[in-house]
Amino acid sequence: MVRSKSIGEKIFHGFNITLMVLLILVSLYPLYYAVINSMNTGYAIQRGFSLFLPADFTMESWRTVLSDPSMLGALGLTALRTAIVTVASTVVTTMFAYAYSRPYLRGKRFYSGLGVVSMYFSGGVIPFFLLISTLGLYNNFWVYIIPSLFGGYYNVIIYNTNFKALPDALFESAKVDGAKEFTIYWKIVMPLSKPVLAALCVFTAVGVWNDYSTTLYYTQSPQLKTLQYCILELVQSYNAADQLTSSAMSASASISELFSQNNNAVVNAKTIELAAMVLSAIPMIIMYPFAQKYFVQGVMLGSVKG
Repeated sequence: MVRSKSIGEKIFHGFNITLMVLLILVSLYPLYYAVINSMNTGYAIQRGFSLFLPADFTMESWRTVLSDPSMLGALGLTALRTAIVTVASTVVTTMFAYAYSRPYLRGKRFYSGLGVVSMYFSGGVIPFFLLISTLGLYNNFWVYIIPSLFGGYYNVIIYNTNFKALPDALFESAKVDGAKEFTIYWKIVMPLSKPVLAALCVFTAVGVWNDYSTTLYYTQSPQLKTLQYCILELVQSYNAADQLTSSAMSASASISELFSQNNNAVVNAKTIELAAMVLSAIPMIIMYPFAQKYFVQGVMLGSVKG
C-alpha cells in the first residue's frame, strides 16, 4: 500500500520543484539573452538590449560571422586540436597519476614538491616563448599539442584521490592473476574511473576550445588560426570600424548623415560579438549531455566480491 504524502511533504516538494525551475531559468537566460540580441540590428542595440525578443530581427550578424572565409578552417583546426589534446592529455596525466597513487613509487616527495611548485610558479611568457622557439614548435601545429600533453598537477591530485579510493583487493587479485601495472591501469583503473575521467575531460576540452593565447603568441600562419582567435580578430575589426565611424560622425554633420544612411550599420561590433560568442559555445553545449551520463556514483557497486 502506497502511503499518501502529507501536506508538509507536498509543500516541500513543491518548493524544491519551483526552486529548481528558477535555477534552470537563471542559468539558461544569459545564453538566451545573447542569442536574441545577436539577432538584433545594430540600430536596435544602440537603443538598448532586448530582454525577451529581438526588437528588430535580422540574421545579418550570423551571416557575417559564418561568411568569414577563415572561420570554417579555424573551426576544423580547433575541433581537431581539442579532440587530440583531450585524449592525449587524459592518457598521459592518468598514467602519471596512477603511478603517483601507488605506495611503492620511489621519489614521491620529489614529485610532490615539483608538482606543488608548478601549480604556483611558472617561467613566464618570454622564457616559455624562447623554449617553444628552441624546440622548433613556433608556428607549428604541434605547438597546440605537445605543451598540453600533461594536464597539470591539479588534475593529478583529483585522479590520485580517485585511484586511491579503489579497493586494494582489486589490485591484489589482479597481480595474483599475473596482471602487470599497465594492464591494471588500462583494464581495471580506467574503466572504474569513468565519472572523474568524464568530468576532467569536459574541463580540458572546454579550456582547449576557448584558448586563443597560444595562437596569439606562438603562431603567425593564417592556416594555424583557431576559432577563438578568428572571433577575436573579427570583433576587433568591427570595434575599430565602430570607433572610426563615431569619430567621423562627430567631426562632420554631412559625414554623420552619410553613415546613418549606410545599410552596413545593421551590423555592429556588439552584434558580431554576441553571434560569435554563441557560435563558439554551441559545440560545448552539444558535447556536455554525452558526458553527463558518466557524472554518476555507484560504478564501484559489485566490483569486489566478498
